[in-house]
Amino acid sequence: MKRYGVEGSAGTGGQALPFAKAVAADGWLYVSGQTPMVDGEIIDGGIVAQSTQAIENCLDIMHEAGFGIEDIVHMKVFLTDARYFQSFNRVFKKFFGAHPPARICCVADLVVDCMVEVDITCFNAKFKN
Repeated sequence: MKRYGVEGSAGTGGQALPFAKAVAADGWLYVSGQTPMVDGEIIDGGIVAQSTQAIENCLDIMHEAGFGIEDIVHMKVFLTDARYFQSFNRVFKKFFGAHPPARICCVADLVVDCMVEVDITCFNAKFKN
């Protein structure tokens, strides 16, 4: 097993986070939930900007671990308001087009003040033990 982003991983306000950004095991990569955060702060903007940033944060972690967008198997999406669903879907389609991963999308209160949180699960056989 390999853990990514354990050291120096920071949340809002620079708070140290007690979990890995991602963990790879036997070809699988589990990316922890990502919010629309840059340099420890939630970005300004509406659901489109925040959704884009949250997905990009996941993709950055995946790429660091050697996985590509084609390796995404499943995504979990948490929105703070059901009215964001269609806007999120437009952003999702821009990233994944005709080859989308499986997905769940639900409404939930988030522990940080943002509109969306996303996590991703990937698989690539070249990393299988």
